[in-house]
Amino acid sequence: MHDLIIKNAAQVVTCSGFEGKRGREMNDLRVIENGTVIVTDGFISHVLKQGEPLPVNLNDYNVIDATGKALLPGFVDPHTHFVFGGYREEEFSWRMRGDSYIAIMERGGGIVSTTRATRKATEEELVDTGRQRLDAMLRLGITTLEGKSGYGLDRETELKQLRVMQRLNDIHPMDVVSTYMGAHAVPQEWKGREDAFIDFQIEEMLPLVAKERLAEAADIFCEKGVFSINQSRRYLLAAASLGLKPKMHADEIVSLGGAELAAELHCLSADHLLQASDEGIAALAATGTVATLLPLTAFSLRESYARARTMIDSGCIVALATDLNPGSSFTASVPLLFALACIYMQLTPEEAVTAFTLNSAAALGRADRIGSIDVGKQGDLLLLQFPSYKFLPYHVGMNIVERVIKKGEIVV
Repeated sequence: MHDLIIKNAAQVVTCSGFEGKRGREMNDLRVIENGTVIVTDGFISHVLKQGEPLPVNLNDYNVIDATGKALLPGFVDPHTHFVFGGYREEEFSWRMRGDSYIAIMERGGGIVSTTRATRKATEEELVDTGRQRLDAMLRLGITTLEGKSGYGLDRETELKQLRVMQRLNDIHPMDVVSTYMGAHAVPQEWKGREDAFIDFQIEEMLPLVAKERLAEAADIFCEKGVFSINQSRRYLLAAASLGLKPKMHADEIVSLGGAELAAELHCLSADHLLQASDEGIAALAATGTVATLLPLTAFSLRESYARARTMIDSGCIVALATDLNPGSSFTASVPLLFALACIYMQLTPEEAVTAFTLNSAAALGRADRIGSIDVGKQGDLLLLQFPSYKFLPYHVGMNIVERVIKKGEIVV
């Protein structure tokens, strides 16, 4: 079941590497023309150039003839909020009338609205809707994703979200990497007591999540009107001391110094970065912190895109993610992601592919095991309908993924 040969691929787009690529390195996809990849026991065992003999018996493997098709690593989505209750379609219409994200939050909408619905939802309901979303994302070529909590903002619902993600990781072909985001917003019952809410997170929630091994990382929304630089520093230092990898929602709405803090704390990633300063970009470039950019969110909010070109030219490790969530980015459209990244954010097709494979794996701390076609890595692969990866942004808005392979098994 997990032994597979994909032969004669027009391109084997290896994205080869075991850590995130920065700057000009992002253009080096290390493409093999007319190559063959062998997956044995779920892991990549051979990557062959044209003409190299097969070192295994064909009769022992399932075989796919990939003539005329490009073979890529499975896509990795390093920032989603895919487990939630309810929807916010009314807020979308408010935004179309010109209401700002902050104004909607002040009206009781935004994250707090989803919090109410998620608290009411049963664990089984969240598993069911979560599975449906994973199914849709798998068809788009995503084989690993990060899921964040943060729609409970209380003890029981946050734990419920994390349990749901663990169950989905167990029962679904996709790998689900859980991140605890108990500091996603200030719930109504803690308004005016933000420091005390951070104390609650540090003293009760983070130790509990770490002890129960419910998440690999911890995230916080560092933003004006949400959590300050000092509050974010306290929270993330406490998380890191417990073995939870620190991550940040940084500089999304105003330039607050979030990128600088992420670099200071050596966070796994700093995400959004629409308003990141020149100093913040330089600080990220000097560290291994991944700059994770979310073009679908900027598109949905009609905001200016993050300065991807500046970040790459400065030497940052840049990743892309969908930010699937019920409010600011109710989409996981990989085709639109590639189009926006290349057309509006000025990434080359090569940079965009690196950003949604190897670098997005680095944003999850998993570049050593997924995100490229290298011997020893997990056999997570996808076949396109076309002979080149360049069709990903070129065939605008169309899903061109023909087959998806997870650990050597054809799952789509």
